[in-house]
Amino acid sequence: MTNSRLPFMINPRLDLLTDYPFQRLTALLQDPPGAEPINLSIGEPQHQPPAMVTRILAEQAAGWGKYPPTIGTPPFRTAVGAWLTNRFHLPAGAFDADKQILPLAGSREGLFQVIQIVCRAAPDQPPPLVLMPNPFYQVYAGATYLAGAEPVFVPASRESGFLPDFSALPESILQRAALAYLCSPANPQGAVAGLSSLRRTIALARRYGFVLAADECYSEIYDQIAPVGALEACGGDFANVLVFHSLSKRSSVPGLRSGFVAGDARLIDAFRRFRAYSGTAMPLPVVAASTALWQDETHVVENRALYRAKMDAAAAIFGDRLGFYRPGGGFYLWLDVGDGEKAALRLWREAGVRVLPGAYLGRPGPDGVNPGAAFVRIALVQDLATTERALERIANTLVTA
Repeated sequence: MTNSRLPFMINPRLDLLTDYPFQRLTALLQDPPGAEPINLSIGEPQHQPPAMVTRILAEQAAGWGKYPPTIGTPPFRTAVGAWLTNRFHLPAGAFDADKQILPLAGSREGLFQVIQIVCRAAPDQPPPLVLMPNPFYQVYAGATYLAGAEPVFVPASRESGFLPDFSALPESILQRAALAYLCSPANPQGAVAGLSSLRRTIALARRYGFVLAADECYSEIYDQIAPVGALEACGGDFANVLVFHSLSKRSSVPGLRSGFVAGDARLIDAFRRFRAYSGTAMPLPVVAASTALWQDETHVVENRALYRAKMDAAAAIFGDRLGFYRPGGGFYLWLDVGDGEKAALRLWREAGVRVLPGAYLGRPGPDGVNPGAAFVRIALVQDLATTERALERIANTLVTA
């Protein structure tokens, strides 16, 4: 008897995705390490989480037995609203925490979902465009392809200060744009957008009717000057702007999966309706722990000092070699090694240090050149002693006399 069932269909848009960078890295580093392995490839904070997290999760254990609300709790929204107002100098009364904040299971979830809120594909029109820096956080492109939109990769090279200049795009592209992703401090380069730059980008979004998705998950990891934020640049009018924040980096709790999106009330309401069907609501014990973390700055200051010490070590080890510069924010080094993939393979084989080739975070531009090809990204997430040991190995392996 023959099987007459038709084969099921896989979404063909999945074929547009490249392997995720860390899958590609695993495939590259097949050989055994040349020394005790040290992983500096992934931005997963290894600092000790604040002690309050474990305590609050235990105290609130009864909450695991309840379905959590999509909008979180009033104390959570109040804490986040107060933090945003104080941190980004928002005008008094300009921010309505009940209408302009929505919890997320980490900022990554919201950054992926936002396209579903704002992209309107019409059958008789070309697909909407999504603007993003190049190199970029790979979720931006994945979300774009799976939504049926088209990405526009905007150079974020040394020449542009490692930030994209959306205003330099042709009118024909800006008119089709539905969304622009902007990461500041930037992943991977650590560049920070200034207030005037953010204001220009927001004005551009309003002029052409697209949404600015400001990825600010590294905003609390900075060297000397606290980065400004997109809400700060809005001047009290949050139209067309959404900001995404996370506790993963700020509070060293990546496993808590806790973040939020805030901004334009109309967009937040649409996001809420979307997540009522599609999203993973934050469990109530996690909401309680997150509320306490957003209310506390002491652990954030201590956390930032740990990263600053590692950046000091990197500056002492590299000096001006390998194009080293001290980023304004984030915890990555973006080193110019000539050929990032070749350097990553060599560092693994000879020094046991795992770093990420910059090409895995970029796409070739119109000239066929991937702007990340010459670089490696190094995540300073291990403790100071381990980081110093790894950086010494990198310098000894790659720097020629």
